[in-house]
Amino acid sequence: MGSWGIIQDPKYPTPPGTVNLNEKVDSAKLDDWEYEEPKKIGDIVLNPQPTDSPNDPLNWSMATKMAILFILSLTAGVTVSLGPMITTGLDEVAKAFGVTDDQVSFNLVGLLQLTTGSGTFFTAAAAAVWGKRPVFIISTLFLFGTSAWGFFAGSFISLTLMRVIQGFSAAPLETLVSATVSELFFVHEKGKMLSIWNLFVMGGVKLGQLIAGFIIQNLGFKFTFGICAAIYAAIIPLMYFFVPETVYFAKDPETEVIFDKSSLRVYEIILPEPKKTYPQRLKIFQGRVSHASFWRTAFKPLPLITFPAVIYAAFTYSVYAAGLTLIALLQDTIFSAAPYNLSSSAIGLTNLPLFGVGLVGTLVSGYCADFVVQFMTRHNNGVYEPEFRLVLMLVATSLSTVAYIGFGYSVAAGATIYIPIAFLGVQTMAVPFATSAMFTYVMDCHPGHAAQAFVTMNFVKALLSLVMSNFVNGFFEGSGARTVFTVVAVANLGVSACSLPMYLFGKRVRSWVARSGFHQKI
Repeated sequence: MGSWGIIQDPKYPTPPGTVNLNEKVDSAKLDDWEYEEPKKIGDIVLNPQPTDSPNDPLNWSMATKMAILFILSLTAGVTVSLGPMITTGLDEVAKAFGVTDDQVSFNLVGLLQLTTGSGTFFTAAAAAVWGKRPVFIISTLFLFGTSAWGFFAGSFISLTLMRVIQGFSAAPLETLVSATVSELFFVHEKGKMLSIWNLFVMGGVKLGQLIAGFIIQNLGFKFTFGICAAIYAAIIPLMYFFVPETVYFAKDPETEVIFDKSSLRVYEIILPEPKKTYPQRLKIFQGRVSHASFWRTAFKPLPLITFPAVIYAAFTYSVYAAGLTLIALLQDTIFSAAPYNLSSSAIGLTNLPLFGVGLVGTLVSGYCADFVVQFMTRHNNGVYEPEFRLVLMLVATSLSTVAYIGFGYSVAAGATIYIPIAFLGVQTMAVPFATSAMFTYVMDCHPGHAAQAFVTMNFVKALLSLVMSNFVNGFFEGSGARTVFTVVAVANLGVSACSLPMYLFGKRVRSWVARSGFHQKI
């Protein structure tokens, strides 16, 4: 039994993911001429180790890194809002086109989620082969175009087709932002930096619904798309000027031959890599950043389902993310009916306190993600294990179970609106803890497969959201709030409970994957 309860594997004591973050340099190491002391910040060994190149994103200034993170997070937040923003006006859209609420939720929310999840296969592959910068810029351009299309759409079929294309366009903002974090920041920084991305995503879900509620009530649902188009138009120049390529690919070093006259010897020295100029960094296409096959990379996420850490994280993340979608789809149905009888704008306002709670939860979960890891690492002789990330699931599981049960029972009892909103706040607090745990765990277990693993995670989420959007309103009307949210609570608890065996046996699982010939060929 290893430290903190993690079961060790005698066959492979240090599988990929296990890192010594507090390596001590003694005289024996210094006497070894082949030993190269690792780069550090204070006493923390940097992981991954940056190169000596000024073009390595790990060596960029913190101001440059934060600018990239904020612009991409803002774009991701706006993009995430595209799905739930229409949920506060399901009745208005249904009446405008003569369709049912379930048809609106399936065509305009479910299909958007599905094409986003499917599109990530190809956009992640394109980013791996040609870099993230062209993918982000093209994606933002298409999001601008489809949002403008939504404003002018004259039929339900046109609006549905727009959402299908918009979902594909949104794919890079679902998976590549978190992968970009792993290219810019070190292991001990990832929790806090992912919390910033999480904050904008949470804002997109909650504030997007709030703002959309006012827009739909005062201007009509089409203006939600028109305003999004205006926001994307403002983001495009920010993306072009301040988001350079973050995929670093070391080129063959240039060398220079020097003849030493005094010793009559010839030396070949490696010249330092020159720093790219600003105009060079503005190039949208930098050429291929990988020799990998596009199609092989596109379908790489499928066999990643055989990686236990990936499939565990995919289902856990999907259940928590789908919970947000579930609540967004049902808020209009629940709060527009008796005893609440709220208007679209008032339903949107119910998300304001939830955003405040989400803000606190996101910041706290980001701080805890790094604090807990550093605390546990210090008390594990400086050895970091990715399973330390899963401690956050204790908080996520407890809060979400209480929230779903409390919300379902309070709505069924017709309790004053402050009570169900309070339980939604508890659920909103739980999600960042689960999201932070899952993304950082996968990043640290399989850093080389992280981008494709996020594709797998988002595809599972998309399938779950699609299935749910097709029947959730009908299920609610037929069974009631108590039954619906009890089922959700049990499912959420069952998936979350897998965190315990994954924590205990995760290191052995990583060892098995590292020694598996099948997994090493993927």
